[in-house]
Amino acid sequence: MAVDDSPSLLTRGYGFGAHIWRRASDGARAVPMRFLFRDALLVRGAEGVGLFYDGDRIARHGAMPAIVQQTLFGNGSVHSLDGEEHRHRKATFVDVAYEDEQVARLTPLIAQEWHRELDEWLGGGGRTAYDAAVGVFGRAGMQWAGLPGTAAAKTRWAARLAQIVDGFGVPYSPEYLLAAVNRRWSDRHAERLVRAVRDGDLDPAAGTALYEWAWHRDRSGVLLPARTAGIELQNSFRPLIAVARFVAFAAKELHDRPEWRARIAEESVTERSLVGGPVATAFAQEVRRTAPFVPMLPGWATEDVELDGEHLRKGGRVVLDLLGTDTDDRSWEAADRFDPERFLGVEDHEAIETFVPHGGGDVATGHRCPGEKLAIVALASAVATLSDPRLTVLDEGLEVNRRRLPTKPASGGRVRASRSGGGCPFHRSAH
Repeated sequence: MAVDDSPSLLTRGYGFGAHIWRRASDGARAVPMRFLFRDALLVRGAEGVGLFYDGDRIARHGAMPAIVQQTLFGNGSVHSLDGEEHRHRKATFVDVAYEDEQVARLTPLIAQEWHRELDEWLGGGGRTAYDAAVGVFGRAGMQWAGLPGTAAAKTRWAARLAQIVDGFGVPYSPEYLLAAVNRRWSDRHAERLVRAVRDGDLDPAAGTALYEWAWHRDRSGVLLPARTAGIELQNSFRPLIAVARFVAFAAKELHDRPEWRARIAEESVTERSLVGGPVATAFAQEVRRTAPFVPMLPGWATEDVELDGEHLRKGGRVVLDLLGTDTDDRSWEAADRFDPERFLGVEDHEAIETFVPHGGGDVATGHRCPGEKLAIVALASAVATLSDPRLTVLDEGLEVNRRRLPTKPASGGRVRASRSGGGCPFHRSAH
């Protein structure tokens, strides 16, 4: 029997895919392996994305290991559904998070929170870029979702959700146990919010995530169980909090590339805004391309499949190499170079088949994350904030442990007010 490759994912982390691809010829789109005690194909590139998101041949139900499904996504979430049931529930996510008016509603909340964090740093605060982002995205995201509570309460819940994201991939660590505890607390709290809406004790605005999930009905017209509705409520804003990991990477890249910091800072002066700048957005997209959240995604083959001369029988696993696709030499020019220029002028990033940091395929009918637009706005605003010349990203702690899942720069990106000052860039632009 072939040796199972699964343990190598825990020991190699983000290097797992590169290790497996050594078995194949250069440029191969598929390579056989043994994964979680089943025959599997690791796939990459546009061809791999096309196969993986073919709902007629690949299913997701039960493909995600239980230790990940239960902690990160929650039992019974949309991530475990397929077919019409998946499309029906996914439609609510699209309404709640993907439509342009929802993005527009979140944008000023994000900007307001980043201005507050900027003031904190300039006043001598010492939060890391990562910790600041957890608070910003948590408070703004929960307000956007229609949740009640003080800013402090939202910050505390955001920290719990961030720890779930941090601990789900280390089942060998006490951090995983803490993630399970926080998952249990969060599920109970979200369930209570849903019940409060249904009982008339809370009255969130229509269109908010809290309202829509409290009143979401399945294909038979039955309200979701309150616990499940609460899980999907969290899945509407928890991924936004997870973007804080990208913010830590953005801090590292900005530290290493002062020319881009200057360029983004100048853009913020011109736009007089921390959101919407095309240069900051291009930088954010390149961060997402080079520092994906997870290295791969699993699915089931519902029929015999073939890709690039490799065959897999029905019931085997098809595993999409996200990192290998985002940094594929056949898909990207100078794929190993950090170059935000590649995203300048790109109006529709979803049309790039091999750009899959949040998954691929079609948002409405497939498994692509409907919160991707929110993530880009949030990350770009963080990039603009961290590019302020009155701030400095410190040298210490920017190393990245690529064996840990998920990972980020060790310190989270230490940010301090710059000793050189420089004055408010918005005011300087008026002279």
